[in-house]
Amino acid sequence: MTITTYKRRVNYYETDKMKIVHHTNYVRYFEEARIDFMRQINCSCSELEAEGILIPVVDAYARFHKSLKFDDEFYVQVKLDKFNGARMEFSYEIRFSKDDSLAVTGYTSHCFINEDMKPVSIKRKFPEVYKKMMEFTA
Repeated sequence: MTITTYKRRVNYYETDKMKIVHHTNYVRYFEEARIDFMRQINCSCSELEAEGILIPVVDAYARFHKSLKFDDEFYVQVKLDKFNGARMEFSYEIRFSKDDSLAVTGYTSHCFINEDMKPVSIKRKFPEVYKKMMEFTA
């Protein structure tokens, strides 16, 4: 299975007075791309939530190389770098569609918990999800 990159355009409301994307929006772009990645590998976050599994962000980091501006088209490449059934880490590259130049790199770390905020082992509780995620771990 080939994972397609997440593509979109910068909206005006995501920018500041200089029409540059506000730094907080890059973490949102990471999230949009991560949710899209999960959907593509048939591990829907909404389906996991329906089963009582939550996936909070534990850590987030972004390194800014070149600012996106209003109306820029960009894409996000996502990799699942680490996964052990209890935690996972994704890395991201945000690139300009026009020339593939690098805008932002970063990562997010996550864990799996139940609605009582207790850790959950996906390997034990959802072995089919665990297997799918392991297939796409870099």
